[in-house]
Order: sequence, then C-alpha cells, then structure tokens
Amino acid sequence: MTATATSVGESDRTQPQTTPASRAVARLLRLLPAAVAALSGVLLYVSFPPRTLWWLALPAFAALGLLLGGRGWKAGLGLGYLFGLGFLLPLLVWTGVEVGPGPWLALVAIEALFVAAVGAGVAAVSKLPGWPVWAAALWTAGEAARARAPFEGFPWGKIAFGQADGVFLPLAALGGTPVLGFAVVLCGFGLGEAVRLAVRARRGDEVRRGAAAVALLGMAVPVVAAVAARPLVSDKAEDGTATVAVIQGNVPRAGLGFNAQRRAVLDYHARETLRLAADVEAGKAARPDFVLWPENSSDIDPFANADARAIIDRAAKAIGAPISVGGVVDRDGKLLNEQILWDPDKGPVDTYDKRQIQPFGEYLPLRSLIGAINETWTTMVSRDFSRGTEPGVFTMAGTKVGLVTCYEAAFDWAVRSEVTDGARMISVPSNNATFDRSEMTYQQLAMSRIRAVEHSRTVTVPVTSGVSAIIMPDGRVTRKTGMFVADSLVQEVPLRSSETPATRVGIAPEIALVLLAAGGIGWAVGAGVRGRRARTV
Repeated sequence: MTATATSVGESDRTQPQTTPASRAVARLLRLLPAAVAALSGVLLYVSFPPRTLWWLALPAFAALGLLLGGRGWKAGLGLGYLFGLGFLLPLLVWTGVEVGPGPWLALVAIEALFVAAVGAGVAAVSKLPGWPVWAAALWTAGEAARARAPFEGFPWGKIAFGQADGVFLPLAALGGTPVLGFAVVLCGFGLGEAVRLAVRARRGDEVRRGAAAVALLGMAVPVVAAVAARPLVSDKAEDGTATVAVIQGNVPRAGLGFNAQRRAVLDYHARETLRLAADVEAGKAARPDFVLWPENSSDIDPFANADARAIIDRAAKAIGAPISVGGVVDRDGKLLNEQILWDPDKGPVDTYDKRQIQPFGEYLPLRSLIGAINETWTTMVSRDFSRGTEPGVFTMAGTKVGLVTCYEAAFDWAVRSEVTDGARMISVPSNNATFDRSEMTYQQLAMSRIRAVEHSRTVTVPVTSGVSAIIMPDGRVTRKTGMFVADSLVQEVPLRSSETPATRVGIAPEIALVLLAAGGIGWAVGAGVRGRRARTV
C-alpha cells in the first residue's frame, strides 16, 4: 500500500503543471492567427490613398499567404473574413459619415464575405505546386464577383485602385485593373512563399528547387512585366490639344444637407465660372475651349425651371464656351442623374444619363424591407433614379469628351465604353459633398488616375467640393484644388486616340484569370478527393 502511494505521488510530480498564466498564453496563441489576419487587412488598408504607401500591399498579402498556407478551407474562410474586415472596415468608413454606422457595418459585413470565400480558396490551393499563381487568380475572381453582385456590384477597394503611385501602374495599360491587381497580389504571395522557404532552410529542412523558383518568379515576373509595359504609358498628344476648365463651385455646407440649398449650389458654380470669365478677359487665365462642371452642380432641373436655365445660359455666354453641366432632371416620369451639354449660343444640345447608379444612394433595393428596419433610410431616397442606356461622349469645341459620372469610375466597363465610343479624353464629374472631409474623395481620385493610364487618356475630375483635378494620360496629377473651396483649374491637355491593349481586350484578361482560379480550385478539390480515397484503401 505504501509503495503504491509513493509511486502515484511520484507520477503526479512528473506531469507538467498548468498555471493560469500558461493557460492564458495558450489562449493567446490560439487567437494569434485571427489577430494576424485582421492586422494584415489593416495593413492593406494603409496602402490605399490618401497615403502613398502602395508597397504595403505586398507584406499584407505575404502575411495572408503565410497564414492560410496548409490550412483547411474552413479555417481559410474564417481568417479570410477577418482579413476582409480589417481591410474594409476602415476603407469604407466614409459610407457612414452622414447616415450612421448601420449601413457602413452592413456593407462591410457583406463585402467581407467575398474575401472570406477567397480565403477558403487560397487555403485549398496552398497545397498545390505554384500556389501563389492560383491564389492571386482567386483574389481577382473574388474582385470580379464583388464588382457584379449584389445590386450590380461594388468594386470599391480593388487592389488596382491602391496602386496609382506604385511601380506596377503601367500594367493597367496592359490588361486593366484585373491584371494590375493580379500582379500586386502575386508579388505579395510570392514574397510570403519566399519567407516560408527561407525559414525552412534556416531550420535545416529540405527546400525543393521548384518551390524556390516559383517564389522568386512570383516576385520578379510582376515587376519585370511592369517595367516592360512602361512604353505603353505616354502623355504625348496624338490629336492636338485642348484647353479645359474644371469648375469647383463648392457647397453651402457638407453632408446630406448640401442638397437642401440646391439654388445656392448652382449659383456657386455659375459665380465661379463668371469669375474665371473675368480672369480670361483680363488676361489672367487662358481662354478654355470648353468647361466642365461637376455632378449635381444644378439639381434644379434647367429644362423645367426658367431661372436655372437663365443662370447656366449666362455663365456659358460669359465664358464663351460650351459647358458640361451636372443636373437632376425629371423627364417623362423618370428621375435622371444627367450631364447636359450647354452651348453658349444654342443652350442644351446633348445629354448623358448616368448608367451605373448607386444602390442606397440613388435607388433603394429592397425598399419595403429597408423601410421596416429604419424608415429614415427610405425617406433619404424617397424616389429612385432611372438608369441611362447609352455611352456619353460629348463633342465639345470639336473634342470628343467621354463622361463617366462619379460612382461609374469604379466600374471597368463604364469607362472603357466611352473610349471605344471615340472619346479623346475623359471627364469624371462627381459630388463628394455628402461624405464631408473623408478619404472617399482621395480614393475616387486614385481610381481616375488608374483609368487615365488604363486607357491612355487625359482625365478631368470636376467635383462640387473637392478634390477636383486634372490628370495626364500617364497618371500624373498636374492641377488640383483643395476641399470645400471655390476654385477653377485651367490647363492645355493632350488629346489621344490610340487604344491601349487594355482598351482593346476589355474583359478578356479578367475572364482568363477567373478561369485560372477555377482550374486551381478544381485541381485542389480533385487532389483532396484522391488523397482521401488513398487513405481508405
């Protein structure tokens, strides 16, 4: 009996003792992957404008690749969702500036689901040879899905839109935003694989040459391709030049309430145009060939209101040039967000109706359901806008100007259609007054810089309250305003007619990358099934 008791006591003393501190450390270690996923997403957000830290996208994806490597799809789903939250919560905080956190959080929760699906896919393909290629294609496929669903899609936050200042920018001219984004993500995943293999080598583990080659090529090929694509980027005039004037009239106040003083907004833009006309007459400014006003610069319908028509007409006659006016028009029972070409002698001669209208801003999906949740949201969008159906290319003083209204700049097809329809330059009239001094205006300006390179066109960005800008076809911003100031920008800009490879091939690179992603998933699923069968034999 004594001997037995002694042996049991000695056995107890040989067992590892768990203390509260060690249990806490164990819990923290279990939470570490989740924290890394979320923080990596935040790092990706920091790479976006208004910051110029584009290169931080690479370590963000390197960390995500290391985190998901070798895990099951369920873990990939959860960690991918946390990565998406870390990225999109701060990136899209501007969506709740005036309406509160509810819509912002709901939008992020939905959009992060796409990132979660990509995370599950990356985890699945991480066991395949050349996994960075499959994984980068999966990210592109996720962006393609986000750009189309739900409610016509929401492409905000595409990786390409964070690269306006980066070395990969010329790839936009080669294959558009899908190729540019794919290259950045591939380089990041290649970096992660290189780090993983370096750690293995340091521990004395075997590193296969093929895996090392894939890691190095994943980092090198995107950079080499970007350098090779540099000749596609040019700011040289091909069809002469035009002197453009961009008008920023400012608004009486920021936020949703700006629209309560619609007459004041119109007056402000007319007044700034008259001031510019006086400067032209005094020889202080060059005479513009045409003038570009922002979206919502006349929310009073000039076709139905004689006073609004008279104000615009006076401004056009004073400057002696056609004006593209952003108006809200009620025509045949349809409410339209419209650009109106206003000739100084003939008045309104052409129109373009916005085609990609903004859900929950210009129309309200699921109106009855939304009203049951919060009636205030339905009153904010009391009447839905209708969609235009045709591309908008105005002939202004002999120059074909493509119109891409605000939200449309985020959609590849909406910009390309204007160029293929003959536009020699692009204008992106916008209204950012709703979003106060948030980062939204800088994120949208970066999109326009990408579009300039993608299609090799000068891009102007007239905004009600800033930041308005003139962008060269090589993506450089040569003129810009401050925020919430009245100002005008006048510059001679190059006109171009040649089409970049991105313009010519259109959606083809995106389709190819989606098919590549599908092939990777198919391979991973097939390999998993064969592995399970082999274990059961």
